[in-house]
Amino acid sequence: MNEFFVTGTDTDAGKTHVSCLLLKLLAQHKKRALGFKPLAAGAEYAFGELVNEDALALMESASVSAFYKEVNPFVFAPPIAPHIAAAKVNELLSVEKISQAYSQLKQKDTDYILTEGAGGWALPINDDEYLYDWVKAQQLPVILVVGMKLGCLNHAFLTAAHMRALGVNCVGWVANEVDPNMAEYDANLKSLQQRLPFPLLAISPYSTGTPKLKIYQTLLDILKLRP
Repeated sequence: MNEFFVTGTDTDAGKTHVSCLLLKLLAQHKKRALGFKPLAAGAEYAFGELVNEDALALMESASVSAFYKEVNPFVFAPPIAPHIAAAKVNELLSVEKISQAYSQLKQKDTDYILTEGAGGWALPINDDEYLYDWVKAQQLPVILVVGMKLGCLNHAFLTAAHMRALGVNCVGWVANEVDPNMAEYDANLKSLQQRLPFPLLAISPYSTGTPKLKIYQTLLDILKLRP
């Protein structure tokens, strides 16, 4: 099984957007792929349970069926930091609990699992642990989504430096055009390509219509897909 963790430079970088495009890409290549959203804060009741729109989007883009609770085992109503939301309902999140949920999902007949993080890279899950502790424990290769907007250089470089300090394997990054009016977009993209210590995998252009992904060969190589 091929497993990846998708993180972002900040909360609105476009992790779900890119994860869904990657799941659809895998489906186009006849691969069985699932999305996993271990933590979600910001949900409403539907079908008798709390559901998060990002987790639902992952389910809709997947080529393998799963129950909601399998895809998103920890979901909370208020759109706040997950560990704070969990504390409000007397629930304690932990690396161990996320690992147990992930282990169950891995029992599915699937070729790929893409796990989408929550918020940015350094997300607390309790008083002592971060979501990246779970990523490191699982030894998951990481795909970084850079939300292309003012400030993204600082966010991307700090995230990359922290990953390297932890010994995490970031296999590449995706440029997501979240701001259609970003000044000097091309210059910022070039700066990221020059300074980030891992390759550009794809670009998701800003669109008000059908989302698209400009794919580089490196992405196909990492996902083990033929062009």
